[in-house]
Amino acid sequence: MDRIPILRMGKFLLVTIQIDLYDRLATNLESDLVQMVNKTEAKGVLIDISALSIVDSFMGRILGNIGSMSKIMDAETVVVGMQPAVAITLIELGLELKGVHTALNVEKGMELLKEKIASDEEPPDETDEDSTE
Repeated sequence: MDRIPILRMGKFLLVTIQIDLYDRLATNLESDLVQMVNKTEAKGVLIDISALSIVDSFMGRILGNIGSMSKIMDAETVVVGMQPAVAITLIELGLELKGVHTALNVEKGMELLKEKIASDEEPPDETDEDSTE
């Protein structure tokens, strides 16, 4: 398998990683996701890593890169299904995953993306500074 499938769900892209990622597959995923965000003008990316029992420093950097690149392209990134051992490993490696939000599962991740997109689309409150009471 040379590619991880990327599904489009409305304004969002959904990636479910079901196999352990080797370096080439991870870099292909990074490239494919950024291209799909651009092509589809997606507003959110949800990455399900619940099947991963190990995330090394390279994969941690790839997740962080996806979050940063997606943010630059006006899309939020949420990683869901992180196993406790994976979270511990990421902390021990000192990887912060800037630009990446997390949620417990796909359902909560989708809710988080919807909230983030809704808050980004709300127009700013306009107050009339010249009004007198």
